[in-house]
Amino acid sequence: MGVDSEIEAPEHGLKRTLKDLFSGATGGVAQVLLGQPFDIVKVRLQTTQQYSGALDAATKIYKSEGPLAFYKGTLTPLIGIGACVSVQFGGFHYARRAFEAQNTTKTGNHQLSYAQYYASGAFAGIANTVLSSPIEHIRIRLQTQPHGAGRLYNGPIDCVKKLSAHEGLLRGPYRGTAVTFMREAQAYGVWFTAYEYMMNKDAQRNNIDRSEISTLKVAFYGGLAGEALWISSYPFDVVKSKMQSDGFGENQKYKSMRDCFAKTWRAEGMGGFWRGVGPTLLRAMPVSAGTFATAEITMRLIN
Repeated sequence: MGVDSEIEAPEHGLKRTLKDLFSGATGGVAQVLLGQPFDIVKVRLQTTQQYSGALDAATKIYKSEGPLAFYKGTLTPLIGIGACVSVQFGGFHYARRAFEAQNTTKTGNHQLSYAQYYASGAFAGIANTVLSSPIEHIRIRLQTQPHGAGRLYNGPIDCVKKLSAHEGLLRGPYRGTAVTFMREAQAYGVWFTAYEYMMNKDAQRNNIDRSEISTLKVAFYGGLAGEALWISSYPFDVVKSKMQSDGFGENQKYKSMRDCFAKTWRAEGMGGFWRGVGPTLLRAMPVSAGTFATAEITMRLIN
């Protein structure tokens, strides 16, 4: 997952990309299993005013809906997030290798600048949006729907059908995509840059190859990168959640991303853009640590 010691030959490009995609997919599965209970609390806090905080939300969800509620809507992200993280890692390393080749041609040194790491991460996030926008929209609908007899959707497929019936096959599932593009570019630009910075500095400090960095350190650096991801992009995520849990027709509160930003500011002030950040940051450390550690272990095994 680190900077390769030499530029790969072109004929190995496809094989390398497939390995990046596979390692990302394994990291994505770990991400969902570790993070789903935290995520449902985050989404409820972002989209409703009925809870006083994360602990209150978790307690009420447990009492009224049972322990399985914390994995409500898991099937969609379990399938989808594995694909998303696969695209993130594949996209990042594809862009990284393109920058390495460009740098080698210009200067003879393939090492990336941190601006190029950020651009590679942003590219990965933008590429990922095609998958993540509808997947997260469906997950949010399932997580925020009423419990019991008031359920609106019988599952992911039923949710897609009903969203499409309201606004069409593309506009329905892809509601909130504009702000998702902004969130993904910023989030994954910061995520990969922070991780690469810590890994590179560790290797330089200890005069070792990055492949020699322990899995425990990989997990720790990955966890810190996860904190940086959310701190840098959280307001975009709040707006995305509000738009993707919004009503339809006369019940629709937000006409656009800009309208959602403005109404959130007027109604809740700056704090409205950070509602639910506590459980998000609590979730970020183990989830991001697990993602990078699992992906790194997988990559070392298959190389």
